[in-house]
Amino acid sequence: MIDTSTVESSNITKGEYLLRLHRIYLLLARSLNPVTRNDCIGVAIEASSTDNNPLESIENTLEPGDRLYNRASYWSSLGSRDPDVPETLTYGLVSNLCAISEIHIQPFLAYFQDGFPIYSAKAVRFKMGHQKLYVNSSTSVSNGLAVDYSSASDHFIWTYVSPEFPMAQENTLQIFKLPEPAFCVGGVLQVELLGRVQRQEMDGLYYLCVSHVEVVGRPLLPEYDVDIIDQSGKCILKYFPELPEPSSTNGEIGRGRSRASRLVQRGVHGWEHIVLNTLLGGRGMFDDDDDIDEEIAE
Repeated sequence: MIDTSTVESSNITKGEYLLRLHRIYLLLARSLNPVTRNDCIGVAIEASSTDNNPLESIENTLEPGDRLYNRASYWSSLGSRDPDVPETLTYGLVSNLCAISEIHIQPFLAYFQDGFPIYSAKAVRFKMGHQKLYVNSSTSVSNGLAVDYSSASDHFIWTYVSPEFPMAQENTLQIFKLPEPAFCVGGVLQVELLGRVQRQEMDGLYYLCVSHVEVVGRPLLPEYDVDIIDQSGKCILKYFPELPEPSSTNGEIGRGRSRASRLVQRGVHGWEHIVLNTLLGGRGMFDDDDDIDEEIAE
C-alpha cells in the first residue's frame, strides 16, 4: 500500500525515507498487544455444513479438548460419498486487526465408535479478510459485542490465503505455522479442510470432525479498533482514549501507546493515507521525536 514513487517526488533521500517508514511501523506496532496470545478467536461464525446441530456445532471447537461436561465435544460435517469434498469453519477474531502467526487444530477421535477412527482432513488452508458489508464499530467483536455476520460465505473478501499444510491422522492439537505472520484486517479467519480420510462404518460416508481450533497472534490493544469502510478494504484505525490503559510493569509500553494514539485518533482513511499524509509529512506532531529516533537507532 506504500507507493515508493513518493521518494522520487520528494526532496528526501532513500535512506531518510526508509528511516521514516521504520518510525511508522514502530508506532503502528505499539497499538498491538505486546503479548502473543493463543485465544484470538472471539466468536464462531459458521460451518459450511453440520451433521447434527447443535450437538455437533462449530461452537464446540471453541472449547479445548474433545470432552465437555462428560460428553464428546466436536464439530462434524455432513457425510459425503466423495472424499474430496471440502469443508470450512469461519471465525470472528477478538480484534478487527490482528497479526496471526499460527493456527492450531485438533481432529476428533471418535472414542465411542469401533476402532476409534480419527476424522481428520488430508490438508488445511487458511484465509483472512473482512466482510463485504460495512460493520459499525459499536458492534465489533473487539468492543466485546456480537457482530452481525452474514451467514453466506460469499459475503467475505479474503485478502490473505495461506499455503496448504498436510494434516496428520492424529488426535492431537496440530500446529500450523504460517510462513510469516500475516495481518488480518477485518477480523475474519476461515479454516479450509481439504479432503477426507475417514469413512464412517454405519453409513459408508466420509466425514470431517474437529475438536478444537486456536488462533495465535497479537490483536489490537483494547483502546484501538479498525472499521472497514469500503469493498476495497480501506479502513479507519480508531483510538478510544476514554478506555483505561491496562496496568503494566513496563512503562515504556504505555509511553509508546501514547505516541501512537496521537496518530490514530485523527481517524485517517486508508493505510496509505495513515502512512503518507499523517506521518511522512507530520514530523511536527511529535514532541518527543528524539526518543523515537534513539529507539530506532537501537
